[in-house]
Amino acid sequence: MYELLGEAVANIVQLKYLVPLFLGTLAGVIGGALPGVTITMTIIVVLPFTFGLDPLQGLAAMTGVYVGGSAGGLVTAVLLGIPGTPSAIATTFDGHPMAKKGEPGRALWLGIWASFFGGLLGAIFLIGATGPLASIALEFGPWEFFSLFVLALSMVAGLVEASLLKGLIAGALGLIVTVLGADPVMGQERLTLGIPFIKGGIDFLPVLIGVFAFAQVMGEIERPGSEVAKSLGYAKSLAVSHAKVVWEILSRPFQLLWVAFIGLLIGVLPAIGGSAASMMAYDQAKKFSRRPERFGSGIPEGIIASEASNNANVGGSLVTIMAFGIPGDAVTAVMLGALTIHGIQSGPLFISQHPKIAYGIFAAYLLAHPLMVLILAVGARWMLRIVSVPKAALFPIVLVLCVVGAYALNNTMGNVYVLLAFGVLGYLMVKFGFPLAPFILGVILGDQIEINLVRSIMTDANLWLFVTRPISGLLLAASVVSLVAAMWQHRRTQKKIDAAVEADF
Repeated sequence: MYELLGEAVANIVQLKYLVPLFLGTLAGVIGGALPGVTITMTIIVVLPFTFGLDPLQGLAAMTGVYVGGSAGGLVTAVLLGIPGTPSAIATTFDGHPMAKKGEPGRALWLGIWASFFGGLLGAIFLIGATGPLASIALEFGPWEFFSLFVLALSMVAGLVEASLLKGLIAGALGLIVTVLGADPVMGQERLTLGIPFIKGGIDFLPVLIGVFAFAQVMGEIERPGSEVAKSLGYAKSLAVSHAKVVWEILSRPFQLLWVAFIGLLIGVLPAIGGSAASMMAYDQAKKFSRRPERFGSGIPEGIIASEASNNANVGGSLVTIMAFGIPGDAVTAVMLGALTIHGIQSGPLFISQHPKIAYGIFAAYLLAHPLMVLILAVGARWMLRIVSVPKAALFPIVLVLCVVGAYALNNTMGNVYVLLAFGVLGYLMVKFGFPLAPFILGVILGDQIEINLVRSIMTDANLWLFVTRPISGLLLAASVVSLVAAMWQHRRTQKKIDAAVEADF
């Protein structure tokens, strides 16, 4: 295995493979950093340029897009509080507050180096544990997927800030969004209110852009002029001690390994994605932290958890496509299409029949990470210009990109209307103290919870199977433990706050 990997690395560093890999990583970083332009959209734009290349050149370019995009989303998440990609949502919780406190360089590089180390840990698992992880994923039926999504949803309680009730209401609103449109079995319309573009359901991307981008922009506009200027021009330099930042990450080995494992595991299981992985990792980091009450105020643990998990998630998604021929998300679905175009069948025999391509993908994934760091290091001074642009020029550009990104998803105005509607909803939620994280998690998981529940019941109406099937039962038990732990943590934090208030008096 190691001999094949060594040969693959030596092969990938040749210019004919290294150039497509570099250009793909650059495109991914840029696409990921632009709000509304997702990794999926970027890789679709890149795909036609790979048709004239040999299979490994094309797949190297797309692997670069995947890795670069997963890290690129943190740029606007940190500097503007607007995630460039769904997987960078959790990065905004601590990345943006840290930047606003005058440490944008530290926040950015914590995210970049966490992405680097998380991605490399994902590569180790990808190369060394593809077989065992594949066998575990094969054991998952609809019962296990349902229980896994319930476990993820139970983490809503750990993501709330001040009010547990408001957090649960926000999560419930997210679930309601997923039932708009046609039901997954009979195709009957539900809660469409006679609005034509809702009949087919609501896409996640316009909801995400609306809730985060519009709410952030409206919040900034409402601030007094001097305060806005301060928040957007808080940094004169992104210079930072890389040794110190790297030590901040490596001095937390348990957290780094654990969140990378979460990202990898979520990546192996289809249809969950980096956004859920980063949310789950963030929640776990908060649960294991000695200072959970400081999460959301700009601490390094939150940034490390989100970014390390979403880059490790890429490695997990590649396991799924290479071992089973099943796309783990939209990006790997495009990669699967590229393999098909070149006449290559992905699946259980892929590695044995096409070892050069398989290990070439491993090598491209490994090399894309240092390339990503290099691109972001060179482009750091350009990133600074994002926060120095006057709000009168910056916000219209951000909003236009958001609208274009929503429209380009299906080339319909319906998505633009959805973006506007959820922009208002996100603004009102922030205004009245409802956290956005539980809402987004509900939107991410709602569809999959319903689909797998229906599939399980159609397969066997015995509901006890959710408990008696070992993996499903274990996941449901973990859900209960997660909920109880979150409630205990919330109560402990509330007691500390009350004690501090009493001390002031």
